Amino acid sequence: MKKIAGLAALALLASCSNQQKQSGSYVVTAELPETTAEMAYLINYDTSDKIDSTAIINGVASFSGEIEEPVLVRLIVDGKRAGSFVLEEGEIKVADRHAVGGELNQLMDELEGDLAAVDSTFRSVPDSIPFDKKAYIAAQNKVYDKYFKSNENNPVGYYIFLQQAYDMSLDELNQAIQNNPALGEYQRISKLQAGKVAKAETSEGKPYKDFEVVYNDSTYRLSNYVGNGKYLLVDFWASWCGPCIRETKVIKEVLEKYGDKGLEVLGVAVWDEPENTLKGIEQHQLPWQQIINSQNIATDLYGIPSIPCLIVIDPEGTIVARDRRGDDLKAFLAEIFEPAKAE
Repeated sequence: MKKIAGLAALALLASCSNQQKQSGSYVVTAELPETTAEMAYLINYDTSDKIDSTAIINGVASFSGEIEEPVLVRLIVDGKRAGSFVLEEGEIKVADRHAVGGELNQLMDELEGDLAAVDSTFRSVPDSIPFDKKAYIAAQNKVYDKYFKSNENNPVGYYIFLQQAYDMSLDELNQAIQNNPALGEYQRISKLQAGKVAKAETSEGKPYKDFEVVYNDSTYRLSNYVGNGKYLLVDFWASWCGPCIRETKVIKEVLEKYGDKGLEVLGVAVWDEPENTLKGIEQHQLPWQQIINSQNIATDLYGIPSIPCLIVIDPEGTIVARDRRGDDLKAFLAEIFEPAKAE
């Protein structure tokens, strides 16, 4: 997804500082028939603060309370995300990660429907016709413009802007915040800005940054694994991450192929509970060393917004590859360990 169109962006930026306070009562009923968890939580999407909690009784979580203004929230059950919606005045029902009830949730539903229609239109094009990325982005931006212009003072606008902000360059995001400093007051956007700075500082050609993680009364440092005369492939992953697990097949292949030629692999478990990490290591038979319980330490330092993230560090400690996966990673490592064959 590309940046928002200029007028729409300006409208949204102006809205961040002039939202109207409006207290009201909410009732949220979430159907969770398959969970065995005892509690459910409503978490502020922006700050991750807990707004409300309730017991799950017969597969249903019922929340009620007062709210000063609408806010984007996540429903968390058993430590996992069970849907996002706008917590607003009125009755809201959640089932299968989808919320119904309230004007803003209706707008979110309409937005997702319009975006899905764009995807469907472009998926229906025969494979013989090249994908027109420029037209696809233009169609998406048309949808975004439509919703920005009419929702600049509510969480729907913030949500859409946040999706667009991830695709902005650091300079573009800095400019947006400079144009309206209130935008930087959103914690997620402020963290995104810091993350883009961190990513630029740990891009290809830059020296690696060390970090340490304490687990089971022991301290583990990235520097313990770098500079041993070998190339180090660092895999930032989590046990719950499907793409991470799929990528381990590629990592096993390159380790088997180049392990005796100077390649080592290190897993860094992030955003995951240690017990789940250990189960994942055993279940998927991951033979390489691991730094467990990094949580946000490594991802904040390296500006990693999503996983898996793979980084290759050369024997001198320089990052020589970042965000390469699958065949791209294989080709890169072939250039290092089999240059004649790769050529």
